[in-house]
Amino acid sequence: MNADDSLQALARAAGVHVHWHNARGQDQEVTPDVLRNVLGRLGLAADNPEAVRDSLARLRDEAGHCPPLLTVQAGQTVALRGDVAAGQPYAIDLEAGGQHSGHTESDGAHAWLRAPERIGYHRLYVGERELTLAVAPPRCTGVADLAGAPGRLWGLAVQLYSLRRRAGNAAQPGGVGDFTALRELAEELAGGGCEALAISPVHAMFSADPGKYSPYAPSSRLFVNAAYADPADVYARETIAAAAHRAHAEGLQALDAAELIDWPEVSRLRLALLRELYEGFPDNLADRQRTAFETFRREGGEALERHARFEALHAHQVRRQAHDWRRWEPGLRDPRSAEVEAFAQAHANEVRFHAFAQWLAHEGLAGAHRQALACGMRIGLMADLAVGTDPCGSHAWSRQDDVITGLSPGAPPDVYNPAGQAWGLTAFSPHALRRHGYGAYIEMLRAALAHAGGLRIDHALGMQRMWLVPEGAPPGAGAYVDYPFDDLMRLTALESVRQHAVIMGENLGTVPHGFNERIAAHGMLGMSVLWFEREGAPPARYTPPERWSPHSIGTTTTHDLPTVAGWWRGRDIDWRARLDLLGPTSEAEERQAREHDKAALWQAVRASDAPAQAPAEAPLEAAIAYVGRTAAPLVLLPLEDALGVVEQPNLPGTIDSHPNWRRRLPARVDDIGADARTQARLQTLSRARNA
Repeated sequence: MNADDSLQALARAAGVHVHWHNARGQDQEVTPDVLRNVLGRLGLAADNPEAVRDSLARLRDEAGHCPPLLTVQAGQTVALRGDVAAGQPYAIDLEAGGQHSGHTESDGAHAWLRAPERIGYHRLYVGERELTLAVAPPRCTGVADLAGAPGRLWGLAVQLYSLRRRAGNAAQPGGVGDFTALRELAEELAGGGCEALAISPVHAMFSADPGKYSPYAPSSRLFVNAAYADPADVYARETIAAAAHRAHAEGLQALDAAELIDWPEVSRLRLALLRELYEGFPDNLADRQRTAFETFRREGGEALERHARFEALHAHQVRRQAHDWRRWEPGLRDPRSAEVEAFAQAHANEVRFHAFAQWLAHEGLAGAHRQALACGMRIGLMADLAVGTDPCGSHAWSRQDDVITGLSPGAPPDVYNPAGQAWGLTAFSPHALRRHGYGAYIEMLRAALAHAGGLRIDHALGMQRMWLVPEGAPPGAGAYVDYPFDDLMRLTALESVRQHAVIMGENLGTVPHGFNERIAAHGMLGMSVLWFEREGAPPARYTPPERWSPHSIGTTTTHDLPTVAGWWRGRDIDWRARLDLLGPTSEAEERQAREHDKAALWQAVRASDAPAQAPAEAPLEAAIAYVGRTAAPLVLLPLEDALGVVEQPNLPGTIDSHPNWRRRLPARVDDIGADARTQARLQTLSRARNA
């Protein structure tokens, strides 16, 4: 075997694809240099033939041992690797009590046993081994499970930051939508048939670096963005007003009127208000609330302590212009070091403040979900889980053994992005997940589902494979890396059922063959978006509602795509032409194609007695009714489309040239409940769902 063959053998053993197919279906081979680079970042040295042999031997040795956690579907068989022999006795201590026992059998290659029917995280004892056996249900919780019967539900997709509280809310900090605005929205929608509020990610960001505000590039997915906390959840109105005056935070009211969020200033003022309230803590709270905080901090354990320490330490370092922990002094890069412990002791009050801010944020999120359910919603909040975290953030610092260092998730070159994409994030290491019993993945799912009846998993394709790009390399110089799909999917189904939560996987883009069928078999919903539901040869017609997938949620658009009103006007083309993002086609070609698409959409959505000529204004109600009639078990209508907003929340491929994640809605929450046109659109959707 020559050197290149050995390198490719190592890559395949590590789950790194040597070949991939581009958007045109053409086979592409990953170069040896890229393979060595990617393998090296995965912790597998491949710089020379000897290193390749050693790395391959290490992988083969690991593959021959039972990992600390095995997954299996209830009642199915699970293989036992290593020296477990047929006929060996085993015992399983069931999580909820009781025991299941027997003797292993063999298929000639491995010993195996049949899992119990009861789902849960059980303890398996076989030979000298003790490990966790995660027994999963056959599928995730479904919409019908929460609805109580087969039905077609609907909800709204909400960019949380964009909301505006009710007029006259005197306790309002202002400047950005928050959990109180979300609770108010649930109240305004009560009785109208809305069953879910699918919110943008609320992951923890960087309190000391508020210029980082993309919700899909968080500091940690285990904690919550403190900028969304409303102190009115635990403090009296008068106490907040006095604290705001002392903190000079009255400017939040003026910022609240702006069309675009000034994230650095809003975050600074809201954090100043929380600090001022904390100065009087715990004396300015009742005994019950003080006890609730102490319980929250105790139950948060090491994870909360490390996050709070990072926030305090990061703020200290930012004042020295050291934003990236990977460039801090060596002793501060390790959360377990004596230097970090000494810092935490010397700044114990600051560390406690960040735990306090997390407590307030969690109280607000939990309250919003409770209110949504109290208003009659059968799902309530649906959380959104980002695909990764900022490599400079809390999670990457706290859990260095769980994440990949120096590799960013992204996407290979395609028609829309000829150079490919690198998202500047870090993600879990597939090898570390197996090695550590998937603890990091389970912990993340539980954090996301703690106050939600559903979860959207961003870029769910990454559960099967992820395009990973070495830091500093062009996006095209990456490779697909396999992830343990079956294990991740079983764990997701198990947590879904335990938390009674619907799971939706964002499956847009270059979808691996068979992926949609695989997630459907496990009860994970995909996504069907109006713009992409076309069939037949070009010029393709829009897929009739009855032929939309019953295994996906339906929607008019997403945060990365134009709103219906914006698409009809060609507003997305305006932006892409202005910013030179059109790619190989000209602006004139784009506009001509859009006119053809508008005509096709109008023919699909118009009523039988409507004129054949497409209208000048976007046929919003007709498009909403069209999506409402689909076979999707759940339709999520973006709030922007309910309001007829033209601009989209995010324009992919841009950072500062388009106001991503900054747009506020033109109406307050109470206006949404009172506006006749908005209510007519929601009623149209409700009728279509119930038809």
